[in-house]
Amino acid sequence: MDLNKEKLIQVDISKEMKTSFLDYSMSVIVDRALPDVRDGMKPVHRRILHAMNELGIVASKPFKKSARIVGEVIGKYHPHGDTAVYDAMVRMAQDFSYRYMLVQGHGNFGSMDGDGAAAMRYTEARMSKIAMEMMKDINKDTVDFIPNYDNEETEPAVLPARFPNLLVNGSVGIAVGMATNIPPHNLTETIDATFAIMDNPEISVVELMDNYIKGPDFPTGGIILGRAGIRQAFETGRGSIMVRSKHHLEDMGNGKTRIVVTEIPYQVNKANLITKIADLVREKQIEGITYLNDESNREGIRIVIELRKDAQPDVILNQLYRMTQLQTSFGVNMLALVEKTPKQMGIREALQHYVNHQIDVTVRRTKFELKKAEDRAHILEGLRIALDHIDEIIRLIRSSQNDAEARTGLMEQFKLTEIQANAILEMRLRRLTGLERDKIENEYRELMNTIADLRDILANHDRVLGIIRDELTEVKNRFGDERRTEISEADYDMQDEDLIPVEDVVITMTTNGYIKRMPTDTYRTQNRGGRGVKGMSVNEDDIVDLLITMSTHDYLMLFTNLGKVYRIKGYKVPNSGRTAKGLPVVNLLNLDKEEKVRALVPVRPDSESSFLLFVTKNGLVKRTPMSEFDSIRQNGKIAITLREFDELVGVKETTGDDEIIIAGSNGKAVRFHEDDIRAMGRTASGVKGFNVDGSIVVGAATSKEGTHLLAVSENGYGKRTAIEEYRLTTRGAKGVKTINVTNKTGELVSVRAVNGDEDAMIVTNSGIIIRISVDDIGIYSRNTQGVKLINVADEESVAKVAIVEKEEEEPEEAAAGEALENNEETTEQIIDNPVEE
Repeated sequence: MDLNKEKLIQVDISKEMKTSFLDYSMSVIVDRALPDVRDGMKPVHRRILHAMNELGIVASKPFKKSARIVGEVIGKYHPHGDTAVYDAMVRMAQDFSYRYMLVQGHGNFGSMDGDGAAAMRYTEARMSKIAMEMMKDINKDTVDFIPNYDNEETEPAVLPARFPNLLVNGSVGIAVGMATNIPPHNLTETIDATFAIMDNPEISVVELMDNYIKGPDFPTGGIILGRAGIRQAFETGRGSIMVRSKHHLEDMGNGKTRIVVTEIPYQVNKANLITKIADLVREKQIEGITYLNDESNREGIRIVIELRKDAQPDVILNQLYRMTQLQTSFGVNMLALVEKTPKQMGIREALQHYVNHQIDVTVRRTKFELKKAEDRAHILEGLRIALDHIDEIIRLIRSSQNDAEARTGLMEQFKLTEIQANAILEMRLRRLTGLERDKIENEYRELMNTIADLRDILANHDRVLGIIRDELTEVKNRFGDERRTEISEADYDMQDEDLIPVEDVVITMTTNGYIKRMPTDTYRTQNRGGRGVKGMSVNEDDIVDLLITMSTHDYLMLFTNLGKVYRIKGYKVPNSGRTAKGLPVVNLLNLDKEEKVRALVPVRPDSESSFLLFVTKNGLVKRTPMSEFDSIRQNGKIAITLREFDELVGVKETTGDDEIIIAGSNGKAVRFHEDDIRAMGRTASGVKGFNVDGSIVVGAATSKEGTHLLAVSENGYGKRTAIEEYRLTTRGAKGVKTINVTNKTGELVSVRAVNGDEDAMIVTNSGIIIRISVDDIGIYSRNTQGVKLINVADEESVAKVAIVEKEEEEPEEAAAGEALENNEETTEQIIDNPVEE
């Protein structure tokens, strides 16, 4: 027991952990995760190519089983699992992972959908043609060879790399405490940039970007947004590059459009991308997509996204860019090993290290070829001496007892070296012919010229650079191609409104809740020529109830009868044609079942209005500053707290110095200054503005909306009255007569402020519609019944009155025509015979 205790070594665990973890970290950093700046290779990739080269599995030879290659790698050079080696080889054979593949695969090597490669016993591989350039001249002492893990073999410490593979194919690796993420670049551009560095090592990054290497060039194409990220990455080695998918729009006819994505960002899993889009559509985070399908094949990527008629392709795309990997950021971290030390560097420094490596490779190869030429020349010099003294040499050899004696005699008698003496002893008799003698002389002269040339290369640095340039030019000519990734100057942080032109539009909404927007010139066009055009296809009992003008970039507030307010951008309202019905507003807002929009209020930056005036069915009013509605959630916000059995009737914009007119179904109206209503918060219920006296509020107006008040009763009687006729009182009063309500006229159903240059559209509860010029409606005092505007049948009554822009002549519109046919008197006769009290 005591003996065992003597063998124990006391160790401080914290120091042991620190030392062991540091050793492990350095092992991972240097021998596994980071590429060498000279050849852009991690050890596993370098060992795979070296093993294939040693096995003769080159581009000109047949494919060999992947398992055979993996076995060679792990058996001789890479003492790790076969899966790690095979996965690395698979990536080198994927055209969507490597910009220029170093392995040519035969079989299933995976897909962009994240499908793994087939087992290595099924697939075959060989070196690609461009990979041969990585190995070129490796047997000419161009690089150092180091012992493998068991000291039984040797492996290259770095590859000759006849093109700048670190930048051309990039690299991804996670070490301990550090990581590298180098994007691939175009071979032609990278080699041109290498030439620029050779000509001017102090060249600026901006000049490199402008004239030579534009930016990363991903194998999957796509579009890089902006150059700022590229420049930062090129200058410092760190930067973020935004990459966006490439797409085009296809017209499907019938007003529908499809988005077709043909290129996606680098390293994005296509199957996961499509699943994400489907999830967003299912969760209604993106609305307007009706069909999604992956139609990709061997010809390339084709992701089809079909849109609803009213959807804006640019807005849908912008949402997809923000919420999916159709747009991703590539975080550049150019970290590589420089003399076995990790270093972050910009593109100029990386290329300079590559140039230095090529200078070293070229010089070492030249020295190797020079030594080889000098050794051969040395032998040829001995052969020349032998041919000049062939008779003496033959006698010496014949008189010698063995090889050693003959060798010693040759060396002493003819002043030859041991190498030369051995070459003479091994020379065949046929070399004694005159023709063979001439060959030796010619070879010797050529060798002396070669030796002189090689010595000149070693003495002249410019010649070394010239050789590197020639060899890189040859690689560029053989393997160079066009860029796949487009570089755009567009700003990637665009909001939806950035994609929509700023223009003035008209927003209309019908009594049945259909909403749409149109350019303002739609209305100017329809009035041209005096005949007018049809403005909207609606149901028989539907008319345009609300109509406002605003900009596509303004906010639109929609107030409902339940006292809630919703807010959307103007461009969010679907753009529809002149005769289109529009979209049900419930498709845009999260409305409750019984909720109806009662008012539309645009939020214009240049608006003079500073308050919103709320009027309820039971006569309550409230004045709230516009600023209270700056922030409204998607599911709406309380605009006014309604009391039981009450609902919101209307909302008006006021300046703070307006007069308010509120009318009830009992035919009375009250006029007061808005100063009588103190400003209240958003959730307040309001104060009494009109004493309904058992009736309900049927309408409200402000003095800035018009000079006269148009009143229409349920039995079709109506008139205009000057607003000045209503005496100014305080809020809460019962008001004065605005129309004489009798059994003949029926209750008041609508009051609207007008100027006389509008049209009034009157619709009955049975769907009959008539359009009348307001100017044709007579102006009468407050206490009159007015004139007959529309004849209503038994059990029929006026339901709604809308004020619209004047239309000069309406050519036999169906609904209006039907209304006139049902009237016993013409509109002119009705207006000419007013009925007074």
